[in-house]
Amino acid sequence: MKNKNKQYTAIAGLLSLLCFPLTTQAEDGVTGTEIVIGGIMDLEGRSSGLGLGMKVGIEAALQGQSVAGHKVRFLAVNDSYTPDKTISATQQLIQQKVLLFAGNVGTPTAQAILPILEKQKIPAVGFFTGAGLLRPGKGDIINYRASYVQETKAVIDAALQHGIKPTEVCAYVQNDAFGMAGVAGIREALQTSKGMETTLKALDNIIAAEGDEPVRNQLGPVGVYTRNTFIARDGYDSLKAWEQKQGTDCKLVVTVGTYEAIARFIAYASNKADPWIFSAVSFTGADDFRKTLNKFNLHDRIIMTQVVPLPDSELPIVQEARTALGKEYGYVSQEGYIVGKLLMHGLRQLETEKKPITRANLLATFKGQQFDLDGLNMNFSDDNQGSNLVVMTQYSTEKWQSLQDSVWQDWLDKQQKTTTTN
Repeated sequence: MKNKNKQYTAIAGLLSLLCFPLTTQAEDGVTGTEIVIGGIMDLEGRSSGLGLGMKVGIEAALQGQSVAGHKVRFLAVNDSYTPDKTISATQQLIQQKVLLFAGNVGTPTAQAILPILEKQKIPAVGFFTGAGLLRPGKGDIINYRASYVQETKAVIDAALQHGIKPTEVCAYVQNDAFGMAGVAGIREALQTSKGMETTLKALDNIIAAEGDEPVRNQLGPVGVYTRNTFIARDGYDSLKAWEQKQGTDCKLVVTVGTYEAIARFIAYASNKADPWIFSAVSFTGADDFRKTLNKFNLHDRIIMTQVVPLPDSELPIVQEARTALGKEYGYVSQEGYIVGKLLMHGLRQLETEKKPITRANLLATFKGQQFDLDGLNMNFSDDNQGSNLVVMTQYSTEKWQSLQDSVWQDWLDKQQKTTTTN
């Protein structure tokens, strides 16, 4: 009887092993020879400059790298900056068993798939968006870059310091989650200013509008355009209507959109002889934005916030990126390179500590940590965002250069002359 009991116990033990996987089972994305990282970005659509830049940057950082005998491979899939395609691409990469998603481009596309990643417990690392929905967001999210709130606030704060009134700040944005993330940043920058009740209420109504393509023009100091289109007239007319209704001028127009759409809007407004100062956030894509501005011969009164160090920086990570990327080096590809290096930092930590390569272990190398990434400070001690770097630049003579205080006064003097003449 005792022998039979022992047999039953042994059989039960074997059955339990069959029913419950061993804790040492390899994580998805980690094979005997590889660590596979997935990324979804626009590689073929109207914003492909952004996706291609992130892709080449990440690939340069991961090129030839191996961790604990595993080669690191980046698998990028196109979504043409279209949420429906992003969902399909996400399902494709999940089936291919990637360890995590890195460098995904866009806010509306991220909004579409973050619930999927949360459900599957797959981390999102270094997405190319400063939207609040990733800060902190639901699920396992690790951000590199500063937020759109930080970018827009930096420009607006500077504008107010140089004499532009809160009522003279307007916006032109993409009519989706990306654009509304920018409007939320504008609202935050203006909320403590006096006499702004009407403007703040209008901004709240614009942000709260629901639907796939809600009506947001003619509601406040904001003009909008449809994603993946370049028609600027409706958004421009919305700003002019606000000027007339409020008896004010849009001296600073904060733009939140992609490079072609924003450049075409600036060209449209410039042809109308409006002396506005324009600003763009980093997502617009500095290098492609510059090329498009040149196409329309636009060089004056254009600000752009950057969330990576400037190309002339002496930081080791900038020099490494320039060497690794060669002719493909730029602001967006440098951000991709930083994201790739961030991933390698985490993986190298696991290798050094001889820990299994799992999602949980990799996330632990970032959360609550502060470290130097080849000269670039990464601080995750208080939140899930490593960098707060925002650099204001102006477009001048074929390049983006640091925005000097004296330039503000020159621009404002030009605005005053134009207003007086008209």
